[in-house]
Amino acid sequence: MPTHGPRLAMVAGEASGDLLAGLLLGGLKQRWPAMTASGIGGPKMLAQGFDAWWPSDKLAVRGYAEVVRHYPELVGIRKRLAERLLQDPPDAFIGVDAPDFNLDLEARLKASGIRTIHFIGPSIWAWRGERIDKIKRAVDHVLCIFPFEPSLYAQHGVAATYVGHPLADAIPLEVPRQASRRALNLNDSDTVVALLPGSRRSEIQYIAPTLLEAAVLMKRRRPDLRFVLPSAPGLRPLIEPLLSRHAPGVDVELLEGQSHQALAACDVTLIASGTATLEAALFKRPMVIAYKMHWLSAQIMKRKNYQPWVGLPNILLREFAVPEFLQAAATPARLADAAIAWLDDPAACAALAVRFKSLHHTLRRNTAQAAADAIEKILAR
Repeated sequence: MPTHGPRLAMVAGEASGDLLAGLLLGGLKQRWPAMTASGIGGPKMLAQGFDAWWPSDKLAVRGYAEVVRHYPELVGIRKRLAERLLQDPPDAFIGVDAPDFNLDLEARLKASGIRTIHFIGPSIWAWRGERIDKIKRAVDHVLCIFPFEPSLYAQHGVAATYVGHPLADAIPLEVPRQASRRALNLNDSDTVVALLPGSRRSEIQYIAPTLLEAAVLMKRRRPDLRFVLPSAPGLRPLIEPLLSRHAPGVDVELLEGQSHQALAACDVTLIASGTATLEAALFKRPMVIAYKMHWLSAQIMKRKNYQPWVGLPNILLREFAVPEFLQAAATPARLADAAIAWLDDPAACAALAVRFKSLHHTLRRNTAQAAADAIEKILAR
């Protein structure tokens, strides 16, 4: 490894991957201030000095039907990226999530002698377990964010290290509720509902209308409710027309980012399944999980799923600790009823917060340092 620090290549897809990769880069730069990193990334990574050859939102595609439409562009990007890395090999490649894009890329790089690390191991315990063979071919080491994962990978001969979840480090154990409310111009006495329909365009298309229509029903029953909707970068023009179409007469405050402040400030959240549900759990918020996608993608994923839950909080707690509604079951009325039920039961909310705090402690492992330790060992081989 060069004395000035490693030269890394990284790929992170979409907003959640960019967030996690940005936190990882912050820790790596503490270990190696002169390190460099380049590849595919977003604004959180750029803030850490990352050189983005393509923006991460190019990979923000969800589901089989959606991937088919974008497949030629994605394959073209992956081919050009691989050629560039093979011509000027980095000290290591770190793929952050996005397994459908990264694993094939990692396999090609590993075959050429480039060390490959995958951060956030593919959820072989939840669905698509057959990917373990591809992971074994493609990856030198997996950095796992959940404590039960390394032993599963070890059973298949894949080296893995539990490094904790970076969000558990980034999100405070004690929720900054009052400060977040002040930042969003909300009163302490307000009852606040956070609407988080996702960070992908397809998620906004499929999920946002249902959340907004649920907000209308909730407002009829509880006229005092305040609604906030954090918008991922670049998605505001997509969301604004939906507000007037699906939530006429309801004052939904559209925020620029600020999803963490919205979660810290809210009393309950209607939220799309994904990384955001874990963020909501780390902010100890009661939630109602919803997800909708193209019907064909949903049918394929349903057949491949191994567990009865889709929401990360439920998967980690191994029960339906929070309600989740998928596809046709995700109706505005059901979402509204479930959210109102949380608001009407403070004792249940308090009990859930205790469980989420215990989960927070389990996932808090100084991920940046643990990951840097593991990467340093890999680079020294």
